[in-house]
Amino acid sequence: MDSAGAALDDHLPSDRLLRATAAQWNAALVWASASGAIVGANPGFARLAGQPLDALVGRPLPALLDFGGRVWSAVWQAACDGRQLPGTGSLCVPRADPVPVGLHWQSLTDGGERLLMCEMRGFDEREHAGAVARLQQDVLELVATGRSLKLVLDFLCRQVEASAPDVICSVMLLDGSRHLRVAAAPSLSAGYCAEIDGMEVGPDNGCCGAAVWRGEPVVCTDIASDPRWTADGRCHRALANGIAACWSNPIKGRNAQVLGTFALFYREPRGSAAFHRRLVDACVHLCALAIEHDRARAEINRLAFFDTLTGLPNRQLLADRATAALALAGRTRQPVALMFLDIDRFKTVNDSLGHAVGDRLLTEVAERLGRLVLDGDTLARLGGDEFVLLLPGCEAAQAALLAERILAALSAPLTVADLVLTPTASIGIAVHPDDGLDFDTLMRQADAAMYRAKEAGRNRCHFFRQDINDQAVRRLEMEAALREALVLQESGGGAPFELHYQPQVSLDPRRLYRVEALVRWTHPRWGAVSPAEFVPLAEECGLIDRLDSWVLETAVAQLARWREAGVPVPGVAVNVSAARFARGDLPDHVRAVLATNGIPANDLTLEITERLMMSEEIDVHDGLDALHALGVTLSIDDFGTGYSSLGYLKRFPVTELKIDRSFVKELDIDAANRPLVRAIIQIGEALGLTVVAEGVERETQHRMLEAEGCAVGQGYRFARPMAAGALADWLQGEGRHWTGHQPGACISI
Repeated sequence: MDSAGAALDDHLPSDRLLRATAAQWNAALVWASASGAIVGANPGFARLAGQPLDALVGRPLPALLDFGGRVWSAVWQAACDGRQLPGTGSLCVPRADPVPVGLHWQSLTDGGERLLMCEMRGFDEREHAGAVARLQQDVLELVATGRSLKLVLDFLCRQVEASAPDVICSVMLLDGSRHLRVAAAPSLSAGYCAEIDGMEVGPDNGCCGAAVWRGEPVVCTDIASDPRWTADGRCHRALANGIAACWSNPIKGRNAQVLGTFALFYREPRGSAAFHRRLVDACVHLCALAIEHDRARAEINRLAFFDTLTGLPNRQLLADRATAALALAGRTRQPVALMFLDIDRFKTVNDSLGHAVGDRLLTEVAERLGRLVLDGDTLARLGGDEFVLLLPGCEAAQAALLAERILAALSAPLTVADLVLTPTASIGIAVHPDDGLDFDTLMRQADAAMYRAKEAGRNRCHFFRQDINDQAVRRLEMEAALREALVLQESGGGAPFELHYQPQVSLDPRRLYRVEALVRWTHPRWGAVSPAEFVPLAEECGLIDRLDSWVLETAVAQLARWREAGVPVPGVAVNVSAARFARGDLPDHVRAVLATNGIPANDLTLEITERLMMSEEIDVHDGLDALHALGVTLSIDDFGTGYSSLGYLKRFPVTELKIDRSFVKELDIDAANRPLVRAIIQIGEALGLTVVAEGVERETQHRMLEAEGCAVGQGYRFARPMAAGALADWLQGEGRHWTGHQPGACISI
């Protein structure tokens, strides 16, 4: 070829056309032989190289064009084999920096001679900026649309490699603080990725390990001679995979914490080009943004579907998994067990030892349960001390065995803040499809079964039964009805509650000692509701203090009316719950009620529980002292069934003990009860306390109590509870032989 770039004769029109095309082509064209010598070029190449065309022909092309460190023989052989050729390079320009160019190759034949034509186009600043801007826009769009981090990083690497074909990209993420994991490396071989995955961070652990260690970019222009690559055969593995140079940059988050590395690998020893540096600057920022966005999304997902304390699935995620499991079970006819677990006495731990100890207990329970859960099962925390296990494919017998293992695992002692705790739990189990077809139903059934386990003594497992569910429904209905009844009673719009009075009699001499007021509730649909059912319910749902207040006011007012009418009732008393005491205004309330009705304080007896007496709260002690100073009699109800410490009998101003009816009931049948009753009576006598026996129903019980020296009796043997008007009639008729005046009267509910 001549200096025009084509060995064509001018006399042929087609030859002249080809010659004119080569001369006027905008891109730079150059033809080279197998030896690398330039055999022809067009004016575009001369302009790009900044030299006369005649001075270029005959010169070796590799002396003018850098192929990313590759030798001409390798480029020529790749062209002959049809393999990938360099897509970018740098053209040497006299008295100026090398010009980055894009390369496109084409094999040609000129007679019997084979040539390699290269088309070059220079990258100007506008093209570089456009490539970077497109990359940023495309990556940000993927992040904004919620694509996975793996997809975003893989796309970023591929786009960089498309813009700069002579590089290979990788992104590695820091796993903890010591190891790097391959997140994206689309052009690295799977074998090499497996070799570098999990590499340890360190100053001499390749470019990526060193970049994280130092927190700054690390460049290696020749891996074969770099000491960071020579250890452990790392250099040989890299060279065997076609990697000769590397430039690794740490990816840093907004708080300057290193998140991973973005690296460029080169197939030949070389440094980075200006365009590569611009790409890296953009990519490091894009990687940081994508990683932090993914972590923020994962944190949002964790907060939405996982418990923050234990890391277990929460109710929402449990419901989603249960719905899927039940749908599959419905098609395959497989059982699904739902296990509801509640830690016993957790509130006591939380209230007495603090929330930090309570949280430690919860996390320990979660860990112990987690060790027993199989793949495919779900352990969730609903909140508080409630845990649920979803067990697909689990039958009732298998669930029972697992429950036993859970109870055994939980019972191992736990040391927290120098305290040794022994956790126990109550477990309720419901099984699909027998106990329910949907998640909400199974949850209710398992919850009901769990409460049955607590009622049976805790630290045990119960399966759901329909009667438990019926009780739960009635409880909810009764709570609502109880609230309505209190509102109606307090507003004066009706009288669903009524006080009945049961006489208490002095056994020697035989006189009416006082009356005990018993609250009664009549419901429009249920009729008379037993106090044994609605009074504990009022305590559980926080209504007992209102009920106590109404009983106190009503009973004292009734005593005043009796006295005004001349009915010989010695006095009354009211059972006071711990909740009523907790309000702190009981002494003032009692004083006001007595003053309003003109009743002396010593005609009122307040019955309190042993649990209240055992309280260490100063307000309780002050309240008891204030009531005693007022002149009110204090009686311990159901003595012997609670905490029964004789110490409080000396510490507090009580004047009376009531023997619980459970001791009296079998007094004349079970010989073991008589020593217990005798001991209580003797304790009372020794401390100067009046002893009252309740539940006296038979004459034999009456005689035995009298023989033991019991002062006061109460029960059907003497009289049944009756309304206020009926009591007045009873005192004038059947009970007239009990009339007589002796201080004291008790109202209980």
